[in-house]
Amino acid sequence: MKKVRVHSLILMGCLVAASSCTSYQKRIGPAPDLKVEITPKRVERGKYLANNVAVCMDCHSQRDYTRFSGPAKAGTFGGGGEVFDKKMGLPGTFYGKNITPHALGNWTDGEIYRAMTSGVSKNGKALMPMMPYLAYGKMDSEDVKSIIAYLRTLPAVTNDVPESRPMAVVKPVFKKMTRRAEHQAMPSPQDTVAYGKYLVGAAGCYDCHTQRRMGMPIKSKGFAGGVSLKMPAGTLTSANLTPDIETGLGSWTKESFISRFKSYQPGTFVPFEVHDGFNTIMPWTFYSGMSEQDLGAMYAYLRTLKPIKQKVEKFRPASKG
Repeated sequence: MKKVRVHSLILMGCLVAASSCTSYQKRIGPAPDLKVEITPKRVERGKYLANNVAVCMDCHSQRDYTRFSGPAKAGTFGGGGEVFDKKMGLPGTFYGKNITPHALGNWTDGEIYRAMTSGVSKNGKALMPMMPYLAYGKMDSEDVKSIIAYLRTLPAVTNDVPESRPMAVVKPVFKKMTRRAEHQAMPSPQDTVAYGKYLVGAAGCYDCHTQRRMGMPIKSKGFAGGVSLKMPAGTLTSANLTPDIETGLGSWTKESFISRFKSYQPGTFVPFEVHDGFNTIMPWTFYSGMSEQDLGAMYAYLRTLKPIKQKVEKFRPASKG
């Protein structure tokens, strides 16, 4: 769902002057001198986060949108190459990068860390905010290190991805958005609501489920859905996640919330072919791997939100003829 995040940032170029972005590299600073110890515990945690919570593989694999929810194509896991361009309303042509050792082998752990949490690449360029570094920069630093450890263990995918080509008008925006990480300690899972809030942040739910005006989130519409994205067969709109009874998750039980995610687990769910109808970029097959405890914590946090009445038309077919 991170594609929607950038779709809503296009107009931010109207809000930021280029002169305010000249010192972004100085503001962020060099990549830290960091060496992540690769331990079984870190790799396992990183695998869980990268595949099922932060869903790094959502954008860094090639997705098969001839099937429901766009599962990753075989042989592309982490290898990048997915294209995000003007057809989606984006300000340029962008590519999901290869994050397997084929591409990251000459990156230091500190350079990966800086890219993940501050939005500055190895070569010093500001990354497109489709890379959710604003969210990852708030994660517990140990979770970030765990993802780095996991990436180091991925099978190398030989795929040399082209450089992205953003429109000139948005380059200052990307620079302006970079920022130093502000890590937060992961709450105890026993503190269910706080832990759920942490997971919701890591998963980027707010970005895809909050409407924006001129690129900025409308706080009064937080988590109320209504973010639209054009797809080949029609327009997809994100759901209302607030606990409004009529238009949101107010009538959902914890059990039904968890069940919805778990119904898409690989092995029990086979993504069906979609020829000319409803499809979604919501990476259900990725998120379905979350534990029931974590999904329950996310549900508990979402239940604490202010109910916002906003009916959403989930999918509007494209007009024919």
